Amino acid sequence: MRLSLFYIPARVSSKGGVITKTEELVIRYSNMLFKICLVILGNEQDVQDAIQETFLRYLKSMPEFQSEEHEKAWLIRVAVNVSKDMRRFQLRHPKVSIEQLEDYYESPQDGEILEELLELPYKLKVVIYLHYIEGYRIKEVASILNISQDAVKKRLQRGREELRLLCSGKGMSYGRTKAERSYGSCTH
Repeated sequence: MRLSLFYIPARVSSKGGVITKTEELVIRYSNMLFKICLVILGNEQDVQDAIQETFLRYLKSMPEFQSEEHEKAWLIRVAVNVSKDMRRFQLRHPKVSIEQLEDYYESPQDGEILEELLELPYKLKVVIYLHYIEGYRIKEVASILNISQDAVKKRLQRGREELRLLCSGKGMSYGRTKAERSYGSCTH
């Protein structure tokens, strides 16, 4: 038995002990595809997504191959293309970590506020951010997001409720100072 960091042991299939061609393919090529995708993407979670997408494309198209080498080359090409697409998306849609944002905080409280906002669902956090932090009026937020003013008000209400729940779950108190009330944030 070959042992390595990327080894995935063969398992007996849930279908009465018979391993299907697809299961055999996954067992045979997963380790190799993992290594290739890891070089391109650099993190395990994205690699797992890329491999999954590669095998999904295989299942959708069910291509006929002339040989085992042709099959292997097809899987490698698809995995590389999927990884490149994911990498391209990451470059076009960069994410900034909390640590990188610390350089732009005006006060330590700004960091706490931002950390709490990042835990909210997208629809709530963008409305809370635009209204409370950027200072847009409800009408302006509605215009920016192309939603009704009533939707903005409801999302603000839900966002404040979510922040309260987040804060109470962390053993924090809610809205002690004027700044905290206006941002809807928590303090220790």
